[in-house]
Amino acid sequence: MPRESKKSKRERATEICRRMGELYPGVKSALAFANPFELVLCVLLSAQTTDAGVNRVTPELFSRWPDAESMAAADPVEVGEVIHSIGFWRAKSKHCVETAQMIVSDFGGKVPGTMEELCQLPGVGRKTANIVLNKAFGVVDGIAVDTHVFRLATRFGLTRATTPAAAEKDLLDVIPRELWGNVNEEWIHFGRDVCTARSPKCAGCPMADICPSAGQPDRYFKRKK
Repeated sequence: MPRESKKSKRERATEICRRMGELYPGVKSALAFANPFELVLCVLLSAQTTDAGVNRVTPELFSRWPDAESMAAADPVEVGEVIHSIGFWRAKSKHCVETAQMIVSDFGGKVPGTMEELCQLPGVGRKTANIVLNKAFGVVDGIAVDTHVFRLATRFGLTRATTPAAAEKDLLDVIPRELWGNVNEEWIHFGRDVCTARSPKCAGCPMADICPSAGQPDRYFKRKK
């Protein structure tokens, strides 16, 4: 198979985003949050866990510790008791408290609004920071690459990266900046509805004609040494 030119890849990436927008117009996050602090914790908790699972534990979590100041003074053990039904709850409870403590001590109790500052928070990487910037502050500084976005970007042939961080760089290079903001939510929904991890619905997929892995979706995961 001939190597695809960057121009062709950019055209395909743009068309993929256009179709995604038609499939999921105005799509919103499935996470339930009311402010930037709650959003930070929701995204922290969502790693390796479903959004539904996060939404089941956050009402009590936010009721007991509604802001950074109260969470900063919380006992991680007590926080863990509230969120123990989700994956990696011990580490996440620790990160919730430590993140709140840094928000209070270093940022005056307010969630910071830059990529650099957000990535200083315990447990916060570019994925979380991108989501918080986008949804809490209306700032689009990149693309949040979670497991769904990583899988789709690989199957679409837009990246051959082996990590989400490296995949983000590839996506930023081929997707026009004005389209970055909706990629995460739209691709998450498509990844859940159509391009699932184990049994992707390639037959009848609205992206099949521009997806090089249609019918053999995992060939891009087989890296050549």
